[in-house]
Amino acid sequence: MTATPEYSPPKVWTWDKASGGKFASINRPVAGPTHDKELPVGRHPLQLYSLGTPNGQKVTILLEELLALGYVGAEYDAWLITIYNGDQFGSGFVQVNPNSKIPALLDRSLPEPVRVFESGAILLYLAEKFGAFLPREHAARTETLNWLFWQMGSAPYLGGGFGHFYAYAPVKIEYAIDRFAMEAKRQLDVLDRRLAESEYLGGSEYSIADIAVFPWYGALVKGPMYDAVEFLSVHEYRNVQRWTDAILARPAVQRGRKVNRLMGPLADQLHERHDASDFELRTQDKLAPAASL
Repeated sequence: MTATPEYSPPKVWTWDKASGGKFASINRPVAGPTHDKELPVGRHPLQLYSLGTPNGQKVTILLEELLALGYVGAEYDAWLITIYNGDQFGSGFVQVNPNSKIPALLDRSLPEPVRVFESGAILLYLAEKFGAFLPREHAARTETLNWLFWQMGSAPYLGGGFGHFYAYAPVKIEYAIDRFAMEAKRQLDVLDRRLAESEYLGGSEYSIADIAVFPWYGALVKGPMYDAVEFLSVHEYRNVQRWTDAILARPAVQRGRKVNRLMGPLADQLHERHDASDFELRTQDKLAPAASL
């Protein structure tokens, strides 16, 4: 193992320098708003404030799946929250999500608007609200929730752990990369073994468990995430590959992955979504923010 400079933690940690890395500007050790900014409100019952990261994609995929099944109450406005610009620290956003993380949902279909934050909580809220993508039978429901919460607990190791140190950290630390690469491969093996015995994570039915896990681990095995296909030997996980291909083929998934997205080909970006026709009526004006990246 390559030696790294020895670091002795101080008795009291203080935030006196930038943390470095691609996402340094979005991290700080305190909560609360940094500026006053009201959130926009559209005409639909559901108002989503998000960005097309893996966590953001979970919610837009589910909303598009619900609409595809004919649940008109799932119509939504998706407003872009550009975390690189600090939008998540605006006063309006903090009111919806005091944790200042995307996605955040405001359900205005009720007498008093209800805020929902944390992607897993939003998936569960919408599944229960519309009675879809969550089995009603006790054992199947429990198994689905097992995998939903598995993803919520595992993602920090994949994103904040492996992804940060392998792809984004300003200094490559062999110990950190080895530690989290081991965990990423263990998680892939957990998934692969489950998908060897079951078509979907919760059982025979596609559910919010698949919708939660797919944007993270599907992107990882297909290459866009962290560019680690060869490094992690993702071809070994054949059942995860099969499951990913099946989900990628779903039209609602293809639509949901485009919403609030600022990365990748312009054809795969729909920065805001206010109507189903937005997928067909995209203009260069709608794509303009991409030029700032």
